[in-house]
Amino acid sequence: MGTGIDLLIIEDEVRLVGVLLRGLGEEGFAVRIARTGEAGLAQAAEKDPQVVVLDVGLPGIDGFETCRRLRDAGHWAPILMLSAQATVEDRVHGLESGADDYLTKPFSFAELLARVRALTRRHRRESAEALTTGSLSLDPAQRRAWRGTAELKLSAREFDLLEALMRRPGHAVSRDWLLEQVWDIAYEQRSNVVDVYVRYLRAKIDEPFGTNSLQTVRGVGYRLTAESG
Repeated sequence: MGTGIDLLIIEDEVRLVGVLLRGLGEEGFAVRIARTGEAGLAQAAEKDPQVVVLDVGLPGIDGFETCRRLRDAGHWAPILMLSAQATVEDRVHGLESGADDYLTKPFSFAELLARVRALTRRHRRESAEALTTGSLSLDPAQRRAWRGTAELKLSAREFDLLEALMRRPGHAVSRDWLLEQVWDIAYEQRSNVVDVYVRYLRAKIDEPFGTNSLQTVRGVGYRLTAESG
C-alpha cells in the first residue's frame, strides 16, 4: 500500500539510514537520502520534499541550522527532528528552528512511522485551506478558483498548475519543478507542456481581467505575483 509521499531523510548514521530506508520504503514512501545538512538543502532545492526526517547531529551545519535554512528557502514540508539529546532546551531549540515534531534517539521504528503519518495527515489538512494571491483565490478542497468575485473555469490540469503556483507566491519556479508538481515522471524535462499550459492559464486568470500576475522569469521559469496591470 503506497503513499506516494516524497520523504527526505537527512541523517549520517549509516545503520539508522538503512533501517529507515528499508522500513519507510516498505510503507510506500518515496525515500531520498542526504548525509549532510548541505546535501539535504541541495536535494530540497532540486525537488521540494513532502516530509523531512532531520537529524540534529550532522557533520558540517547541524540539524538546527539546516532546519532554519529549509524554512528560509520557503520549504514548508513538515519536519520531524531526531536527536540523541532529550533535554527540554534541545526540544525547544528544534521547534524554534522550524521543526514540527521532535523524536529522541533511540526510538522504535513504529513510533517514527506513526509520527511521520500524523505529520503528513496534518499537513494535508492544512494544505486544503484556501489560498489567496492578490485578487486570486483558490479552494483546494472544492477545486474552485476565483479572480475577485468571478469564478474561473479551469480544466483539472490548469487548476493543479494554478494551485502549485499559488503555494509559492512571489517565488520564481522552474519548468522542471512545475512538471514534478503537476504532471509526472513520464514527461521528459525538455517537454514544452508547461509553457503550453501557462498560456492556457494566462488566458483565463489574467487576459480577461487586464492583469499580469503570471509572469515569465527569463532563464528560470515562471512566477505568480499579487501585482497586476
